[in-house]
Amino acid sequence: MKTRTHGRSGATHRRPGLALVLGLAGLLSGCGPAPAHTDSLPAGERPFWQAEFDGAAATRPSEGSWTTETGNRDAEGWGNNELQYYTDDAANSSLDGAGHLVISARPAPAGSELPCYTQEFCTWTSARLTTEGKVALTRGRVEIRAKMPTGTGLLPAIWMLGDSAAEWPGQGEIDICEVVGGEPRTVYGTAHGPTYFNENGIGSSTTLEADASQAFHTYAVDKQPRRITWSVDGEPYFTLTPSELPAPSDWVFEQDMHLLLNVAVGGDWPGPPDTSTPSPAPMTVDYVRFYGEGRA
Repeated sequence: MKTRTHGRSGATHRRPGLALVLGLAGLLSGCGPAPAHTDSLPAGERPFWQAEFDGAAATRPSEGSWTTETGNRDAEGWGNNELQYYTDDAANSSLDGAGHLVISARPAPAGSELPCYTQEFCTWTSARLTTEGKVALTRGRVEIRAKMPTGTGLLPAIWMLGDSAAEWPGQGEIDICEVVGGEPRTVYGTAHGPTYFNENGIGSSTTLEADASQAFHTYAVDKQPRRITWSVDGEPYFTLTPSELPAPSDWVFEQDMHLLLNVAVGGDWPGPPDTSTPSPAPMTVDYVRFYGEGRA
């Protein structure tokens, strides 16, 4: 998202490879060193909220925790000139009957005429789910175990937005995991705030042993007072503190933050899909768990 208002933001908004200011060493090696100071929750601590996605196939996740956002043109291509129209159809987001939530990007049905921002009609459909107004993390850890789709033109994202009434980027954003089209083994983690956003977002990346679509991984963020740490499969690869921002006063993460899950297609970062793009392109989520303090 480039210019966004509260509640309309979308991860998939910039090229972190251009501005991972604090993660340069990690980018050069493919995986940054683990920070010297990371929080670990007590062994056996139970989540204060979790989504395990048990239920019958083709049913929707709980409306008590999740809202499905829809559209494209009215959301200005979700700020990134994206080509997907987000729907609330079960074909785009539903349980699979085996304990997973599946968010699928797929070509738009013939004759659907879904209004798009960058062209007359959107050529793809997908889904975007959020816990806004329902579930939020104040401090602690959020873990998502998922398989992420990979392929030209795809940009799946697991991310958080602040619950404040400020417009983006003032509300703050934490991208827990983004996997961009032609980089199927690279996981990006990035923070955005009042003076560091879009290409100037601050973060790093880590490299998986195989494409993100080949296996489940646990993507996590520890959101502690004045410190955020990103990890994959329990291995930290980046930590951010206020002293590393353009101005320490730009730290906007001491607030409740809600979760979003989406699969974007096309747009400014991944570029357009082509004949090699998988269809459908599923993000398969095994669970979401919030530990620590928050609202549920």
